[in-house]
Amino acid sequence: MGIPGSIRRNSYNKMLLRAASSLLPEGAIMEIYEDLHLIPPFNQDEERNPPEPVKELKRRIKEADALVFATPEYNYSVPGVLKNAIDWASRPHGDNSFDGKPAAIMSASIGMIGGARAQYHLRQMFVFLNMYPVNLPEVFVTFASQKFDSQGNLLDQDAKKFISMLLTNLVDWTRFLKSRRLTEAKISS
Repeated sequence: MGIPGSIRRNSYNKMLLRAASSLLPEGAIMEIYEDLHLIPPFNQDEERNPPEPVKELKRRIKEADALVFATPEYNYSVPGVLKNAIDWASRPHGDNSFDGKPAAIMSASIGMIGGARAQYHLRQMFVFLNMYPVNLPEVFVTFASQKFDSQGNLLDQDAKKFISMLLTNLVDWTRFLKSRRLTEAKISS
């Protein structure tokens, strides 16, 4: 499942996920979560009875084999809408939708750094969320306004190459983790 870190209509990170969905390895599919704008501000008073959009987000995360985050960087970190969704989906204690999920991160930014600091903060969150990120290659699409055409198509061939590598590594990592869990389940039974 692809999760954009932006709710902006013409978000480069949504475009990045759309490009990624066309670069997947054979047999892999990716649904892009388009409803981040429906997630209300996190309220711990409501975490045991979350609103319907949060229930749907949690369900989709739990059903996904792996996650791909594409996020811009706001104020040296992840955007508030993404952090908010992560907070909802990881709560209440004992019901962390992200637990054990393999994940990949990429980012597009109009600037020269390409969202690197947001990616590093997201990786820090993965530690607490007990996620298993793919480490390489790191995918930063810098100067994004020059890398997408007016229809939202990714033009940068190097970016496409790195995205393809990242997604291949994610699929391989996901298969490895799944086979390891099956082996551990057989051993323990």
